[in-house]
Formats: sequence, structure tokens, C-alpha cells
Amino acid sequence: MKTTVLSLLLLALAINVYGQTNRYTISFDNAVHHEAEITATFPDLDPGPLSVRMGRSSPGRYALHEFAKNVYNFKATDSKGKVLEILRPNPYQWDIKDHDGEVNISYTLFANRGDGTYSQIDETHAHLNIPATFMYVNELGNRQIEVDFNPREDLNWKVATQMPKVTGHTYTAPNLQYFMDSPTEISDFGQREFVVDNNGSPQTIEFVLHHNGTQAELDTYFEQVKKVVLAEKDVFSQLPQYDYGKYTFLACYMPNVSGDGMEHRNSTILTDREGLAEGGMKNNIGTVAHEFFHGWNVERIRPKSLEPFNFDQANMSGELWFAEGFTSYYTNLTLCRAGIISPKDYIEGLKGTFNYVWNSPALQFFNPIEMSYQAPFVDAATSVDPVNRDNTFVSYYSYGSVLGLALDLSLRQNKLDLDDFMKLVWKTYGKQEIPYTLRDLRETLIQYAGKEFGNHFFDRYIHNSDMPNYEELFKSVGVVLKRQTHQPYFGASVGINQFGSGTIQKNTPIGGPAYQAGLENGDVITAINNIPLTANQNFKELIGQFKVGESIKIAYTRFGMPKNTTVTLTSDPTYTIELMEKHGNKPSKKMLKNRKDWLKVE
Repeated sequence: MKTTVLSLLLLALAINVYGQTNRYTISFDNAVHHEAEITATFPDLDPGPLSVRMGRSSPGRYALHEFAKNVYNFKATDSKGKVLEILRPNPYQWDIKDHDGEVNISYTLFANRGDGTYSQIDETHAHLNIPATFMYVNELGNRQIEVDFNPREDLNWKVATQMPKVTGHTYTAPNLQYFMDSPTEISDFGQREFVVDNNGSPQTIEFVLHHNGTQAELDTYFEQVKKVVLAEKDVFSQLPQYDYGKYTFLACYMPNVSGDGMEHRNSTILTDREGLAEGGMKNNIGTVAHEFFHGWNVERIRPKSLEPFNFDQANMSGELWFAEGFTSYYTNLTLCRAGIISPKDYIEGLKGTFNYVWNSPALQFFNPIEMSYQAPFVDAATSVDPVNRDNTFVSYYSYGSVLGLALDLSLRQNKLDLDDFMKLVWKTYGKQEIPYTLRDLRETLIQYAGKEFGNHFFDRYIHNSDMPNYEELFKSVGVVLKRQTHQPYFGASVGINQFGSGTIQKNTPIGGPAYQAGLENGDVITAINNIPLTANQNFKELIGQFKVGESIKIAYTRFGMPKNTTVTLTSDPTYTIELMEKHGNKPSKKMLKNRKDWLKVE
């Protein structure tokens, strides 16, 4: 009886939903010129103008991207084919008047950037990011959506997406949010999959790869992908329950795309110009690890500040140091734990991000929360005016990554670890799909590690920009952190061309020797201590001939005018991070055990 009632209820709901379904079609007859022809039907409308929009933002991106600039040949008709009047109240909106309860639109889309934000259409593929492709109606956001992809059969194209299939090449989404979050790769791709037992609920992991390589290369790469999936599952002790029982990697390693990675709820976009045989086998797997980790951290362990995602404006969050940064910490850690990179390579690979963050003058201006607020200005955002980001901004990816490292090693000194903290955040917020706040993260850390520990971490390192005691933390796992204090430091990035002109290529770091001497981005150094520079010299090697504390005379030009100044060299602030064994020292048994527990390797 209960089954019958439930079945009737579901049938009634299905009938209701069917009548409230927005339908799209897309075809690619002119793919050679990067065009798609798109139609959409919006039925059962209330009286009054219908406002159709093109998105300005995309899931996983936080800046504005004006997708409407690639739309033209727009037309609108009613159910009887009558041409309808169109008004344009702003550059990304079309208001359609005097319809009869149904509006049919058609338009042409130009698309030629293959990455996680935009779409690309050519004779190799139709790589579709949905907000960059399809118009929508905000007021109809709860409606079911069906989209009919028309792949080029002459090019052997197939369709891959996280949307479930209805029939043929028709796919469905339960609402606008899911539709916009469902990138689609249409090409002659290869496909592999494996099933992971998820506490009795099997989950399929599908890997789709569009590339110019061989099936054998795909097989080899897929073995690495499987290792990544299982290593990250171990962090949380389970996979998420994917909405349709499947997670899909949409990888496109082609020379016509732009390098990127973009997380989505049950899938991810992975793009790179390096094929697997051209270095991609090694260089692309990090993006796989980063984006798959997002299936937990950001897609389900979700900042409240990003809910609901707004496709019409920039999306700002103060939690990106955690959502993106802690994910970045786990990226290479996962590769090490999975045996894809060695412990030595992992440890020494920390150096670049570590120096970028802790030697940046930007920390005096913004803490990690405030760095996260900058995302709408830096996350693939574009501007034509010069900015001072070199001095005022540290990526929340990098900042959060080194803080995740510090938190992990600090917890381990108390017989705790970041893995178990992430499990607790997952069980409390992610698995329940309860968006979290900054205060929630603090309270969860207090719950896990104690009030003193939790408040200390947030007060010192999240609400302020203090630097943890990394020397002590690294020592606990048999790693040496030190600076090259005997090396002189000029404090400017200088490139010397074939004519012996040394151009300063970036804003000089605040407080550095070149900055103190009044040197600026674009200045052209011509001589040091009255000796002219020669063609293609290595400027760093040239400075290395001098001593720390030595003052050198600099001749340079600015706006074509000759000038002179004196730079007093300081010691190089660059850190090195290396295993203790490399320095001829033997780690203690405790250090080696701590390292093994951390990296999960012998």
C-alpha cells in the first residue's frame, strides 16, 4: 500500500515537472569557425516580460566573466512562431515582451577558449562550460532542464557530462544550479572507469580523456588516477555519495586548450596543452588530485558565503584559504602518499610556495581571510590598468596551503592530525550538506584540538598574518628549514637582453634593497659600478659576485632619462626545505615515525 501511494505521488510529481521543463538544443555545424547554434524553449510562463540572461560568473570561479560578449543573432518567438519584441536593459539581459505563455529563443555562440571557465568549439571538440554557453531565466531556477546535444557524427563525437542521460544525446538536470554546474565534453574521447566500494554503496569513477595520445598512455595514466582517488578517500574514510552514483573526470589534453582545472559537484574539468607523452603524464596529475579533493572540500564542505552561487555577479568568500588553500596542501601530499612522487621531491617541492608566501610584503596588508576577499579581482579576472599585486596580494591557494601544512604538523605534535580534523568537518558539515562559516571552522578545531589550540591558530594565523614556527615543526619530521644568508640579495627581477639592457620586470618588493634605492618596475639598468652590462648576462649570477652588506652603484634609465642610485645588498631571504639526511644528519626514530605517519610511506 505504501509503495503504491509513493509510486502515485512520484508519478504526479513527474507529470508536474514535465510540464515545467525548460528545453535546450545545441548543434555545431560551423565548428570550424567556433560557432554553435543554440535554441531554448521556456513554456508555461506567467504574463509579463520574460528576462533572459547570459551569465557573468561560473561555479568554481569568483570573478566576473562577461559571457554575453560572445552571443549574437538573437531571436525570440512565441508558441505560434510570432516574432517577439526584445528590449536590452543591460548588456547581459534580453527582455522579451508580449509572449503567449511560451518563449522560444535562438542565438549563435562564438566559443574558442577551452578551459574551466569558457567554452571552445572547433573540429576537435565542443568543450562546454554551461554558464558560458546557455542563457537562462532566474525566475525559473527550480524547473527541470533538458538539453539535446547534437554531436558531429562525422567527427565521431560522443557526449560526456555529469548530467544523467534521458535518451540518445538528451540529458537532464533537476534545476538551474545543477545545469550550470555540469560542464560537458563532446569529442572523440577515450573512457575508463572503476567502481569503489563506499561503505556498501558502490560509486563509479569515470575518467574521460580527449587527447592525441594512445590507448596505452590512457591506461597508464588511469592507474595513477585510481591511486589518487583511493588516497584521497583515505583522508575522509569515504567518498561523497555522488548524486547519480558516478563521478566523472572530463580531461582534455590538447594543444588548442588552455591549462586549467575546475571542480563541480559530480565532475571536474581538466585542461592542459601537454599531452601525456609530452610531459603530461607527470605534470597533469596534480590537477587531478586538486580537483578531486574538491568533491569533499568546497563542493560539499561548502562556505555559506558561496550559497547559493550567484551567476549574475562576483562571488566573494572569506573562507577560500580553507576551501582552496587546504585543498592545495593535500594536492602534492596526495601524490606522495599515492607513491606518484617521492618524499624527497615532495619535501623539496614545498620550497616555492613557502617562499612565495612568507617572503611577501603583502602579509602586512591582508590576513588569509582578506586575501580570500581578493578573489573577484584575481581569479582569472582581467584588467588593463597596472596593479600592485606583487606587493599586496598572496594567493589564497598558496597561503592556505602553507597554513594547512603548519596546522597538520602542529596537530601531530599533539598526537592528532589534519586528516582527522578534515573528517570531523566532513561529518559535521559536508556529509550533512550544511554550509559552514568561519566561526564554525574555529569551533570545530576547538572541538577537535582544544580551546587553547583552536583559538591560538585562528587568532594568530587566520585573523592575523603571523608566521608559525616552521623550523620546529619541520624538525619534528626530520626536515631542515634554513635560509641562504651568505647569498647577496638585490630585491628585483631583472632580465638582461641581447643589447645589454637589464629591465626590471616586476614591481620591486616593498622594503627590499632595490625598493629602498628607488628602483621601479620598467627601469632599465645599464651599468653596475660603472661597468656596462653585457648581452644576455644572468643578473642573479652577476649580483652573486658581491658580498652581503656591500653597496653598489646602479646606472639606469627611466622614461628614457639617465639616472643613478646606490643599492645596499642584503642577505637572500630565500628558504630551503630539505630532508635532514641530505645535510648528513640522521633523524631520530621518533622523527622517522612522525614522517612515516605524515606521508604514509616507508
